[in-house]
Parts: sequence; structure tokens; C-alpha cells
Amino acid sequence: MTRIDFHSNVPQKLAYVCRLVRKARSAGTQIVLRVRDRNELQQLDQALWTFSEQDFLPHVTAGDPLAAQTPIILTASDDVELPHYQVLINLSGETPAHFARFERMLEIISDDDADRAAGRERYRFYKERGYPLSHFVAS
Repeated sequence: MTRIDFHSNVPQKLAYVCRLVRKARSAGTQIVLRVRDRNELQQLDQALWTFSEQDFLPHVTAGDPLAAQTPIILTASDDVELPHYQVLINLSGETPAHFARFERMLEIISDDDADRAAGRERYRFYKERGYPLSHFVAS
């Protein structure tokens, strides 16, 4: 069963996610990042390339010919074929359609009131279905 970790009160989601991805990659983890739309996909792509001069975070979008060989996949859709299902980081603001295929999912919730409310709804959704949940408050 997918283990779900909520990270809430995150002031700068992209910077926070880049740090999470760096930490996960240092442990050899394969990651899928789910965003809301193409605009957020482009912003995340840029952030992963530029957030640290010392760290290389190889990533491509889902459907790219190199996706099967790349440890970090970016997607704005639930309707794409993914090459791996180890960790899903959800930035989309909604429940991903195929989250249960993953070993682990991280829900990233900002300090925005609307994002918090949507996060609470997803938390209830997962809890009602018996998924193991953890909660971390960003500091």
C-alpha cells in the first residue's frame, strides 16, 4: 500500500521540492513529479536545472524517448505512461489518478489558504481509504 507523506506550510514550493528531489536522488530513488499544468511544468523544469550549481538532477518530461533511462520524470497529466513507480511528488493540488501504483507519495501543501483546504480534502480522502499517512510541517 502506498505510504503518503504530507509536507504542509511550505512557503516556496519549487525550492522545497528541489531540495526533496536532491535528497531522494542521493538515496538512488526514482521520482515522478506531478504538476497542475504546462506552465508549472516549465517552472519546475527550470528550477531543477538552476537551483544548485553543485547538484545535477537529470530529468525529462513523461513521454520523452529518454524517460525509461531518466530517474526524474515531470508530468502535468495522469494519462501518460510512466517508466517507474517508486516515489510520486504531487504538486498538482488534486488527487493523482494512479497514486496507488507508487510505493510512496509526497503531497506538498503551501501556506496558501486554498492549497491548505485542498490538501485537507486529499488527506481525508486517503485516510478514509486506510492509507498510511505522515505529516511534516515545513519550518
